[in-house]
Amino acid sequence: MSRAGMRARLGLGAALLAVSPATALEPFAVVGDAIPAPLGGLSGDVRRGETLVRDRERGNCLICHRGADPSEPFQGSIGPPLAGVGARLEAGQIRLRLVDASLVNPQTVMPPYFRTENLQDVASAFRGKPALSAQEIEDVVSYLATLRAQ
Repeated sequence: MSRAGMRARLGLGAALLAVSPATALEPFAVVGDAIPAPLGGLSGDVRRGETLVRDRERGNCLICHRGADPSEPFQGSIGPPLAGVGARLEAGQIRLRLVDASLVNPQTVMPPYFRTENLQDVASAFRGKPALSAQEIEDVVSYLATLRAQ
């Protein structure tokens, strides 16, 4: 299904993302502005998620977002702060924004972490691979959902 088709279905409240078998990405259902079910039925780990959020090479979340720990150096301000995100968004809403925030906001600058097609300027070593695995997405969702204080 094209991204345009996905957006059209999002407007109706529900969609199923069709993923080609070659990409080996777990399929997921988008309902409104969320992916309610964990990718691949996986359970996330809060500690691994926190590590990924702070990791400047893998998740690299803090390049654009201010994290929950104010002592963390060199935090971004392009995206919304991560502190309190668990109070603002449900886990499924966090999951969709990590998978592909452009499905919620086509003008977003946030990169899709679980998409392999229709990307630009991807180094050949990373083509055809998501930025984060389904397990890593679930780990980050688990961590971010715990951030309830502003």
